[in-house]
Amino acid sequence: MTAPAADHPEAPPQRSYATDEELLARVLAPYKDNCKYLRSAHVTADAGLAAARCEFAIPESCYIDDTGHLNSVEVNIAYNQMMYYLVAKSVQEGLLTGFETWTPADFWRHQLPDILIARFAGNFRRPVDPRAFSGEMEFHSVTRRTPGGGSPFLHAQTSYRYWDSDGGRCDGEATLAFVNIP
Repeated sequence: MTAPAADHPEAPPQRSYATDEELLARVLAPYKDNCKYLRSAHVTADAGLAAARCEFAIPESCYIDDTGHLNSVEVNIAYNQMMYYLVAKSVQEGLLTGFETWTPADFWRHQLPDILIARFAGNFRRPVDPRAFSGEMEFHSVTRRTPGGGSPFLHAQTSYRYWDSDGGRCDGEATLAFVNIP
């Protein structure tokens, strides 16, 4: 026999946040003007994990003549911008497991020197138009680790994907290490 619905607690609602333009500008501040690809980011969070759905535009590559498609360097730069924004928003709103004690000041202090990509893999399925494309990334896990006698760090498993309006597709996974954590 099933108990009445009122007896079952509801799952906490998924939280959702539109692009915070001020936060986006601050996240992109370390980038050269011609290397700011992220245009918007919609963040969702549920059960201590977070994801971002983003829009990008690369009017002109910051390092090479036009290849006509999103290339591996631009994939990585776009991932970095998406990830930095997602972590910054997660810290600001208290969304992501492992970052509960972080303040925004902690994030800004650690953004460049202490957030490391330990592994980055990509699969290029169909060429993606760099002029206008969408992307998303998701944190699958964040765990605190302390190697034998070493300093604790956060280890995160993420995935990402990019697509365009013509069926272009690229996806992959990245492992992050957050070192010198507060």
